[in-house]
Amino acid sequence: MEALTVNEMKSLLMLLKEPSEEYNARTLGKKQGITPMGALKILKKMGRQNILKPRKMGNAVYYEPNLGEEYPRKLFEFLLRKEAEEASPRVRRWVREARKLFGKSEAAILFGSVLEKEDHADVDLLLILTPAQGRKIDQEMEQLNSMSVKKIHAVKQTKKDLVENVRKKDPVVLNALSGGIIAYGYEKIVEAIADASR
Repeated sequence: MEALTVNEMKSLLMLLKEPSEEYNARTLGKKQGITPMGALKILKKMGRQNILKPRKMGNAVYYEPNLGEEYPRKLFEFLLRKEAEEASPRVRRWVREARKLFGKSEAAILFGSVLEKEDHADVDLLLILTPAQGRKIDQEMEQLNSMSVKKIHAVKQTKKDLVENVRKKDPVVLNALSGGIIAYGYEKIVEAIADASR
C-alpha cells in the first residue's frame, strides 16, 4: 500500500470516529474542506484497497470503514495511535496522564475543553472498563487526581455500554468519540465501533 496523504488520513479517521454519520463524496468534502471531486478520489481509492466499503443508496454512494477485515482494522488502530502521538504538546501531556490508567481500564478517550483550549477547568476522560475494573477504578482515579493539576472527570462505560450508546446516538459518547483523542485501547475502540455498526 502506498503512503496515505494527510487528507486521506483525516478522512479515514472521520469516517471511523463518526459512526452515526453517513458520508458520500459531497458530505465528506464539505466537512473536510476539500472539493467533492477530491473527496470522491479518496473514497474510491480507499474502496479499491478494501479499507472502506461502498453502499449505494439511490443515486449516491456512501462509504463506511470495512471493520470486518483484519487489515483495515489494524490500519484504523494505527491512525488512532498516530493521532494521539501527533497531538499538540499540551494534549500529549494529558494523554500521558491518562495512560497511567492503562491496565486498570481497557481504553481511554480524552475529550472536551482539554483538547480545545489552553485554559480548561478540568479534563474529561471516557473510560472503557470491564465490570471487575469498574469496582476498582474510583480508587485509581482518586490517586491520579491527588497528583494532577487539573481534576480529571471520568465517564465510565463498559464496552457493551459504549456499543449501545453509539447505536442510540448518545450525544456525550458521540462527542467523545468524534472529537476526542484515544489515549490507549485502540483495538477496543475499533471493536466497539464495529459492533455498533452491525
